[in-house]
Amino acid sequence: MSEYNEPVLGTIVEEIQGVIAKMDEGDIDHALPLITKNTRVYAAGEGRSGFQARSFAMRMMHIGYTSYMMGETICPSMHEGDVLLAISGSGSTRRTVEDAEAAKKLGVKVIAVTSKPESALAQAADAIIVVPGRVKGEAGGSIQLLSSLFDQSVHIALDALCLKISRRDKVSDAQANANHANVE
Repeated sequence: MSEYNEPVLGTIVEEIQGVIAKMDEGDIDHALPLITKNTRVYAAGEGRSGFQARSFAMRMMHIGYTSYMMGETICPSMHEGDVLLAISGSGSTRRTVEDAEAAKKLGVKVIAVTSKPESALAQAADAIIVVPGRVKGEAGGSIQLLSSLFDQSVHIALDALCLKISRRDKVSDAQANANHANVE
């Protein structure tokens, strides 16, 4: 069997389980009270982190929140009392850090999702969700390319945050489904 068709799915799952096992669920619990029904939720991230941010914003909409993705044409300006969830594996992605720092100046609560708790993004945050998956530019630690392990683990961590929010707010699966686009 050549290298390109060797089994990899089991290894990828093991890598994700390893990252999740290293996470502190208390990070998610610390971020939880920053998001309330009275807050608008913004999400920010570039590249694949941006896809994870979009996924988070979508799920927040499903559970009844007003949510936006930074940089979209319909994204209104942030105001004091809003929340920004910003994702950057390195914690140094220029635009994401700038969004977080600008948000802080406006009185917006910032949740950083990063693998680097000492980063510029983390410094701007009110709560930090540390996801210790390998990010772009780091050697070893994953058979996957670039920041795939970080991205996959972030998706799970943010789904856990959304699940905790939905349970706290008593939002059922049926209620979330009512906000889901049902195009047939």
